Amino acid sequence: MISTRKLGALPGIGDLRRITKGLAALDALLCPDWESRYYSFNARWDLDTGAEMASMRDGSGDEWFLWFSRAGAALKGFAHEAFMSPFGGHRFTPEEQRGHALYPGLLAGFPEALAPFLDEPAFDLEQATFVLWRLREDTAWRHGDLVWPALEGGDDPDGSEALLSPLAGKPADYVAWAAEYFEIEIAVDDAAHVLALRPLDEAIVARLGGARTLDELREDLEEIGYPLDAP
Repeated sequence: MISTRKLGALPGIGDLRRITKGLAALDALLCPDWESRYYSFNARWDLDTGAEMASMRDGSGDEWFLWFSRAGAALKGFAHEAFMSPFGGHRFTPEEQRGHALYPGLLAGFPEALAPFLDEPAFDLEQATFVLWRLREDTAWRHGDLVWPALEGGDDPDGSEALLSPLAGKPADYVAWAAEYFEIEIAVDDAAHVLALRPLDEAIVARLGGARTLDELREDLEEIGYPLDAP
């Protein structure tokens, strides 16, 4: 499992970029309707700076946004029922950070090199139960200098375990999740193929739902930055 308390299990920037692209591609293959997908990836988020953005929205209010830049990466997550939610009846005394009332210390130590992430309106910083970051030169992911809530916060007070664990990129986990969410059975080997960003052909597209041809998927895959041709 991955959580803010178990950050050693969160993949490094390069692997995480690959995994989130793969998750977005799998969702695109299984679900033609963008609004009904969990995962998305925009490799063209900011062409001027080269920044890319991955996201997850579960349709019930929980979400995360992951921003990749030349300086590193940053992730904001929001679990609306978590103890550390700023909208949970304030079971703690909020602290103003970057103009928002958030759990104390959530952004403490956030590096200036990644500051554009905090100022991006699309990432909705006011809705945050956890924030993580990693500079290119860092050897580990970091979170704010905060004091975890006492026992009333539970084992996952910021909701990060439920939201981050899929980022381990295990094909079998995605297959089990897709069977429940999309009600589609897919092979673990096919999920592994996409998560590894291997080139696609019509055969694997057909096995993964086949609602669209590879040519019809091209626009989605180009936005994700999925490699379309064999090396």
